[in-house]
Amino acid sequence: MAQRVQSAQEFLQDSFVPLVAALCSEEAEKVTRKNNLGFCELIKPFCRLTSEVHMRDPNNQLHIIKNLKIAVNNIITQPPQQGAIRKLLNDVVTVSQPAEGLVANVITAGDYDLNISDRSVKASVPWYSSWKDTLMGLNTSTFYSATTPWFEAYRESFLQSMPSSDHEFLNHYVACMLVVSSSEPEPVEQFLKLSQEQHQIQHSNEYSYPKWFIPNTLKYYVLLHDVSLGEEQRADSIYEEMKQRYGTQGCYLLKINSRGSNRGADEQIPDPWSQYLQKNTIQTQEPYEDGPYTLISNKNSDHFIPLDGLGNDSKDGLSNNFKSHPLQLDHTSDSGCFDGTDYVKPNSSMHESKKSNTWTPHGTCLTLTDHDRIRQFIQEFTFRGLLPHIEKTIRQLNDQLISRKGLSRSLFSATKKWFSGSKVPEKSVNELKSTSGLLYPPEAPELQIRKMADLCFLVQHYELAYNCYHTAKKDFLNDQAMLYAAGALEMAAVSAFLQPGAPRPYPAHYMDTAIQTYRDICKNMMLAERCVLLSAEVLKSQSKYSEAAALLIRLTSEDSDLRSALLLEQAAHCFINMKTPMVRKFAFHMILAGHRYSKAGQKKHALRCYCQAMQVYKGKGWSLAEDHINFTIGRQSFTLRQLDNAVSAFRHILINDSKQSAAQQGAFLREYLYVYRNVSQLSPDGPLPQLPLPYINSSATRVFFGHDRQQSEGEKQAATHISLDQEYDSEFSYQWKELEEQAVAAANKGTALSNFQPTQYCLNKYSDNSRFPLGVVEEPITVEVAFRNPLKVPLLLTDLSLLWKFQPKDYNSKNNGDTKEVETSGKDMIGAEVIPEFLMNSEETKMARLKLFPHQTGELHILGVVYNLGTIQSTSVLDGVDPSVVLQTGKFISNGMSVRGRQDLEIQGPRLNSTKEEKTSIKYGPDRRLDPIITEDMPLLEVFFINFPTGLLCGEIRKTYVEFMNVGKCPLTGVKVVSKRPEFFTFGGSSAILTPLSPSASEHCSAYKTVVKHSTSLYSLTSSADSSDFGVGTGCQPEVIDVPLPDSVLLPGASVQLPMWLRGPDEEGVHEINFLFYYESIRKHSKMCHRVLRHTAVICTSRSLTVQATVYRSNALEDEKGDGDNMLVFVDVENINTSEAGVKEFHIVQVSSNSKNWKLQESINLSEDKDIKLANREKGKLCLKAVRCKHFVENYTFADIVFGSEQIISSTSPCADFFFRSLYSDLKRARSQQSVHTSQGAAKPHLDNAVRLIQKCSEVDLNIIVLWKAYVVEDNKQLILEGQHHVVLHTVGKEAFSFPQKQGFKKILGNSDWEDLEQESSEIGLFNFFRPENTSVPARPSLDQFSSLIKTSLHYPETYNHPFHQKSLCIVPVTLLLSNCSQADVDVIIDLRHKTTSPETLEIHGSFTWLGQTQYKLQLKSQEVSSLQLKACFVHTGVYNLGTPRVFAKLSDQVTLFETSQQNSMPALIIIGNV
Repeated sequence: MAQRVQSAQEFLQDSFVPLVAALCSEEAEKVTRKNNLGFCELIKPFCRLTSEVHMRDPNNQLHIIKNLKIAVNNIITQPPQQGAIRKLLNDVVTVSQPAEGLVANVITAGDYDLNISDRSVKASVPWYSSWKDTLMGLNTSTFYSATTPWFEAYRESFLQSMPSSDHEFLNHYVACMLVVSSSEPEPVEQFLKLSQEQHQIQHSNEYSYPKWFIPNTLKYYVLLHDVSLGEEQRADSIYEEMKQRYGTQGCYLLKINSRGSNRGADEQIPDPWSQYLQKNTIQTQEPYEDGPYTLISNKNSDHFIPLDGLGNDSKDGLSNNFKSHPLQLDHTSDSGCFDGTDYVKPNSSMHESKKSNTWTPHGTCLTLTDHDRIRQFIQEFTFRGLLPHIEKTIRQLNDQLISRKGLSRSLFSATKKWFSGSKVPEKSVNELKSTSGLLYPPEAPELQIRKMADLCFLVQHYELAYNCYHTAKKDFLNDQAMLYAAGALEMAAVSAFLQPGAPRPYPAHYMDTAIQTYRDICKNMMLAERCVLLSAEVLKSQSKYSEAAALLIRLTSEDSDLRSALLLEQAAHCFINMKTPMVRKFAFHMILAGHRYSKAGQKKHALRCYCQAMQVYKGKGWSLAEDHINFTIGRQSFTLRQLDNAVSAFRHILINDSKQSAAQQGAFLREYLYVYRNVSQLSPDGPLPQLPLPYINSSATRVFFGHDRQQSEGEKQAATHISLDQEYDSEFSYQWKELEEQAVAAANKGTALSNFQPTQYCLNKYSDNSRFPLGVVEEPITVEVAFRNPLKVPLLLTDLSLLWKFQPKDYNSKNNGDTKEVETSGKDMIGAEVIPEFLMNSEETKMARLKLFPHQTGELHILGVVYNLGTIQSTSVLDGVDPSVVLQTGKFISNGMSVRGRQDLEIQGPRLNSTKEEKTSIKYGPDRRLDPIITEDMPLLEVFFINFPTGLLCGEIRKTYVEFMNVGKCPLTGVKVVSKRPEFFTFGGSSAILTPLSPSASEHCSAYKTVVKHSTSLYSLTSSADSSDFGVGTGCQPEVIDVPLPDSVLLPGASVQLPMWLRGPDEEGVHEINFLFYYESIRKHSKMCHRVLRHTAVICTSRSLTVQATVYRSNALEDEKGDGDNMLVFVDVENINTSEAGVKEFHIVQVSSNSKNWKLQESINLSEDKDIKLANREKGKLCLKAVRCKHFVENYTFADIVFGSEQIISSTSPCADFFFRSLYSDLKRARSQQSVHTSQGAAKPHLDNAVRLIQKCSEVDLNIIVLWKAYVVEDNKQLILEGQHHVVLHTVGKEAFSFPQKQGFKKILGNSDWEDLEQESSEIGLFNFFRPENTSVPARPSLDQFSSLIKTSLHYPETYNHPFHQKSLCIVPVTLLLSNCSQADVDVIIDLRHKTTSPETLEIHGSFTWLGQTQYKLQLKSQEVSSLQLKACFVHTGVYNLGTPRVFAKLSDQVTLFETSQQNSMPALIIIGNV
């Protein structure tokens, strides 16, 4: 809002001042031109009186005039043209800007530099934190101001440039100065000549312009004397003559030019003319890039009366007493110093700086004494000439009005009626007829009243002026002379406001009526505008901002965009200055003002308005409003060639989540590209700027080191390794880390590294990015960048590549400190892949994978991406459109327009949260995934699996081949493979004999090592093997397997194929088995010690067989061959295969045993058909005899019972491999369960050796391997599949299974059946097999264990015939054999008494009696066998069970006696017959 140093009263006084014409001779003009000034320009700064003036009113009352100002102008005989006036006003507004250079920096780095008051303010986003704080701040502050010098300059020029009219006399000339130089030959004649010229101009019909106040115009004769020329006596004599002719009050001698133009140049004389003359020299400046403006000629511009009243320094800047505007964020101090960032100079200084090159000094020949002489001249003219003339004229007019006797509408009668209350009802404006064309003759009494009122107003006699205006108003209204009435109303309102002491309130309705009359009836917008400007100032001074805003808005119309823009801007400032500031109304009207400024061609002002309004709309979620404002700011900035600002404004439109339609977004994007291209053309060699589109999700950036995965070719399947197509899985990542750690520990002779860090091939937001990743020379680095297109229109990125910085370093040399940085150049160091086209559809998220190829070692820093941003080709192509007008029309030629720029990849690391300081503050760690270190050459292993199956039967053995290839540039060695499932595969033991290498032969050749069985014996064939041969020896990790490469080295480019046997896992289902291949370079590197290759094999297994085995002690204490202790092994094999697998039948071809202590000897129940065949759901039972080994103690003894024609040597690869690996897996599983249970339960008491000895009697260490063949029909071909199942027998009499028990039963029974079992009581005996065995043994051994401690056997005749008719008692000898199975001495008690609980049992038919001792006591040494001769007595024939003796045993060094029951052994039946 226009806040001036002047008050409203001073502004109104200075708006209407007495006008004095000046008529100068040519010689007089020459005298003043020495100072580069005309006569009127010379005296302009001195036209305000510094002292009070006195005059008397018609009633002879003394009237004091303060601060009177007069205006002296050259006589112009042609009225100014409307076009010239509009041009002048437009130029005045154009050159008046907030500060030079301010608008050029409106937008910087996403913030706005706003200039709402006269200083630059930095406003952030959003520009104020909350509405409440702002409103409170506005309410608590006392006064706000925002100077709008362009509005003040416009208002001043507008009031000065108003042409004089007949309905008012305020801008008519009151007097005329006739100026003649003393150097003229005949000055008096020249005065006479000028006087006649003035008379002719005023009274001749040839000149209708300018207007004169009264016919008898005051003429004041001025003699101008050039002191530098001397001849003062001549000047004085001429002046004396003038005084004689014109009187002392009608002439004046003005002496100037006391200083010569060529001397005293170094003397500093103030220049009070510059601030006045700059308004009239607009045509010498070129403030716009749009081109220079030219104004009307100097002669015409002299007519425009500049208003003074500010003093020399008051226009240089805002008064220091004013506070800054509420919309500013950074309130500067009250000292008035400006913010030094963007604000350059105050207004006048700005103009001086603009004109510094062409501005000529003024008053160079004048001294300060000359200044005082000019000031004295004006005072003399006013005191002695002008005011007496006006006083005399007022008296004459008053006398004329009073002397008219019959005039009822005279001044005093009208005044009397007004104050007596007899007011005539006034008609509204709408009721009046359109009589604006009515003209009064010059002598009309109504005009005389108006003339008297204007004269009184000019000399500040406001009370008398108001009375006269009021009287004239009534007369004009009665005559329906609306133009005259409106003028009287206007000035009556101003006079009422300016009356000292404010005897009456300001009649705002007078102004409203005048404005409506001017605008609607008289159709004179200039006069209406003057009313609005005057009344708004009055209302604002009374803090009636709402009424002032309504008044200003009321006059906005389509006929003048400049006027509408200025008034709307002032209305906006009214809203912000209200008691409760209306911030949104302010912003809305600033937008309207900016729009009208734009239409008026005031681009800078339009841009400023939009930027100020943006403060309010920004960050409030009004995206469409923001888009409109930013779009307009962009266009206006582009028009003003502020291209950086234009780019930034369009960038704001694009980066916000736009709610615009697709077509509108496309238009925004094309405008942005067009503007951006203009910017880049200005500085083609400058740095690449940041592009706003598409969005980049930096945290989702992934970096992959290495080549892309090899594609599978036919039967060759490449190792899956790791690729960007795989999703991150934290569990899998941890598994791979564990595997690598195992391999590294194995390579370091079993010691784990304390500073072990896993190899990371793919870095993402989940990986540990705190370390610098390692890349290898000549191996690509792939960066996956996540782009998102937020727009509804597609984006086309072309020539997309990575932006990088590289520091070459030689890590082998001792001094690697000499580095140099290379950015985006040096293709011999880093090669970059360029994606020629990358299309992103609307609102699409798309990944771009960009590669770098390092050719040297060093430190690489990936900075970002660089690309050309464009849109796809449109179907509508406009022909013949000049690109320069594209922006104005809003239509672009879709010619593949694109601009080049960059976006940086800045990844924020994880938040630190370990120390107290980090927890209490917000700190982030580093993320170095984009800063790899490039190391020297390393070998690169590729692994291919040939004929690798995807499906296997459980336990099936399949032979496949693995190809190892070194595609690196240096040899590799130390290849190891590590897996969590070592039982799944084997490369063969050290004793393995390679079977045929042809992969196709596996269809007909066995995967086992076989020999043809020549013997028809049923006895087993034995062999031995050491577990260490198969990687399961003591002190090694079976998970880590050394790959048996020839010479242990693979040269660059070399490849080797090795056989690998697979065994289908025992569990049915899909299995993911992870292999980690570990290898090293022959050369040791400082940065990279080893490399790994990952492979995940997916195997689907289907059911095959289930094997259940139980071992029992044989009743025979000695076998036929005298081999000593023996056992019976019962093996149940069931075919649980489903028909879907296409398996026709299973053949059990061989059963092998593996143990250090036992071996299978023979099959007992061999049927006629040697081959055991099992169809679907069939079960077969085998009974095998096992004997204790006598020789091989350290090594494992393998015994094979062959049912077919070929023997599979079970002690070699792959049979033994899989057996040992399976055994190890079972042990590992048991340990893990043991650790779980020991951690859950309390520590059990330590067992004594005795109990342990007893337990060992019931333990066996016998493992059964069932080898089978399956006949499968596939594609009308019969295939033979081979496989093996393992059963581990631990305890005598306890069932063992060929799979993990619980899972195995689930698969056999089905899930529902198993759930039913689980719901039953835990006391069911079946469950005892499935509960994990607690390794802590109870202190008292079970009966089963004691029956194993002492083994009993009865020897007797199976049939015994006795003649009972001869002898009633039959006595049969029975031998009781006792065998000590333990390793300790045992005390035995044999009790022959029948164990009875009731007497009825003695009467049972078939009972018998032992004769002789009823109890025997023996001591058996370790492994001793003892016999006891007994006699059994029978009294009847029949079948009897002799197994009634009870045997009690205890260890010799123990006290407690335990009974060992023989009820579990087979019954000892005897048949007693009669002869």
